Amino acid sequence: MKALCWMGVNDLSVETVDDPGLVNPHDVIVRVRLTTTCGSDLHFLGGYLPGMREGDVIGHEFMGEIVETGPEVTSVRVGDRVVVPSFIGCGSCPYCEDGMQTGNYST
Repeated sequence: MKALCWMGVNDLSVETVDDPGLVNPHDVIVRVRLTTTCGSDLHFLGGYLPGMREGDVIGHEFMGEIVETGPEVTSVRVGDRVVVPSFIGCGSCPYCEDGMQTGNYST
């Protein structure tokens, strides 16, 4: 598949990378249909994250279609269209149960 990859400071490239696979039973694989970079990607581009390595795939906001689900996934199914924002939550940890998913803190 094609992906936007960080190749170094101020250097991005569209590269061919391995297709994703399910790792955990609650994983899903989404075929990305539309995406864009976001302001937080500027931290990667500028080299402000020391853990970045050449070839790392960037991008975390996208829309697409679910093409595969792990055996423990019950809330979505293959063929569903989804939007993935920059903040996500597992839905089952104490923070999620208290409504404190990343970027969605209750007051």
